Amino acid sequence: MYSYIFDWLPYKSSFRFVEEISFLDVDKVVGHYTLREDAFFYEDHFPGRPVTPGAILTEIMAQIGLVVLGIHLIVTAANATTPAAPGGAVYPLLSSVNVDFHKMALPGQRLTVTSKKDYFRFDKLKCHVEMHDAAGELIAKGVFSGFIKKIETA
Repeated sequence: MYSYIFDWLPYKSSFRFVEEISFLDVDKVVGHYTLREDAFFYEDHFPGRPVTPGAILTEIMAQIGLVVLGIHLIVTAANATTPAAPGGAVYPLLSSVNVDFHKMALPGQRLTVTSKKDYFRFDKLKCHVEMHDAAGELIAKGVFSGFIKKIETA
């Protein structure tokens, strides 16, 4: 249903932290990512007892909570029934992040990120983002702001 978003995401497979979008409208997104047990960042963080780095959790929250919602807002015109086809690129630029961590995230866990738009104007998007585990327990929450620019290609 929201597969067009994946065509616009500016990340390759090893750094794409969006695997499913279960809800998306102009005010909110709910997306999911399962932490791969063989992910590159677990090798040295921490050997024998891997824990997902806070920077990766922040990136997951930003990709789902800010970038996916921003892409949706930019490539779908108001009241449009179909999104614009990829005819350019979307560049997300994170400008501000304030995240509080409440619980560790471990390899193999399925994470759910919910983001609610505060505002979107002049290409700047501000959202309140939460990340929960499969049991619904809060892992992290924060406020994310960034610029979402669509650049047309010739």
